[in-house]
Amino acid sequence: MKPVDAGSVERVVLHVDLDQFIVAVELLRHPELRGRPVLVGGSGNPKERGVVAGASYEAREFGVRSGTPLRTAAARCPEAVFLPADRETYLAASADVMAALREVGGILEVAGWDEAFMLVDTEGAEFTARSVQRHVRERTALACSVGIGDNKLRAKLASGMAKPAGVFRLDMSNWVEVMASRPTDALWGVGAKTAKKLAARGIATVGDLARTAMADLAGEFGPNIGPWLVALAHGYDSTPVTDEPYQARSHGREVTFQKDLRDEAEMRSEITRLSRVVADDLAVEDALARRVVVKVRDSRFATHTHGVSLPAPTREADAIERAAQTALGWFPLDRPVRLLGVRAEIARAAS
Repeated sequence: MKPVDAGSVERVVLHVDLDQFIVAVELLRHPELRGRPVLVGGSGNPKERGVVAGASYEAREFGVRSGTPLRTAAARCPEAVFLPADRETYLAASADVMAALREVGGILEVAGWDEAFMLVDTEGAEFTARSVQRHVRERTALACSVGIGDNKLRAKLASGMAKPAGVFRLDMSNWVEVMASRPTDALWGVGAKTAKKLAARGIATVGDLARTAMADLAGEFGPNIGPWLVALAHGYDSTPVTDEPYQARSHGREVTFQKDLRDEAEMRSEITRLSRVVADDLAVEDALARRVVVKVRDSRFATHTHGVSLPAPTREADAIERAAQTALGWFPLDRPVRLLGVRAEIARAAS
């Protein structure tokens, strides 16, 4: 890496985002598929139920994204190659990438299996970002995009603008130029529902939101969220980059059935199985659950959740199962069920 001159050093946040991560890992095993539309998900059989876990850029041109049902993906992109998902391989690849990033220096915050923030002191941010890209590729053969910012929010947004395999800088100096005309859901943290509520108030763009008085949104969104939304529109983010070990906010497992379940006893049996798998996941991560959430998707694709708070943080399988069974009992279950899921929300790391 280029040496730092104490007289010209600047501190920046980098957001490193692996490009089409799941597909990219598969392409290392199947290089003959490069340049073709590739979709990863489920058992790899588009005639079975399941959703896309990863889509190559070539497949995305046909309107296929993560979460698209496999059958829908096959209809939209009949030339696609379907591959089964291999979670353990992706986790191993992620670990290799994070190890490579730690070799670069600075403070590294793992934000997920395919992304991380880095706080670095550098003489040239773009040069450092390119060095990070080269280092990751040399160590793992995977490509990444790097966003440069003066905080985590701006770095995160910048990496999206850098895709694929590029570098983009978004900071105070170009924030208004780049972001003002974009829709409010372009902001990290603003989802479709919030954007719809803002639009109903005549707030359609980031610039509109930035010009809104914080007090005007406090009534509808609350005294904390309302002002926070306006702050986002100005690009403000005081969240520090931390090297504390990454811990997911939740651990969940779900299953899409090839034939809808109609018998409640079968549903409860599946909830038991999923609960115990989730408990095993918690044990591996040395984590405790504070709440258990059950997801049910019926034959009409209506999806609902119910959650149960635990009396005390735990990873005991019996306690998680009891909570999940209680949550399942709150559903009417009057329609055939195509998907069940159990998610444990994390309380804290176990000591």
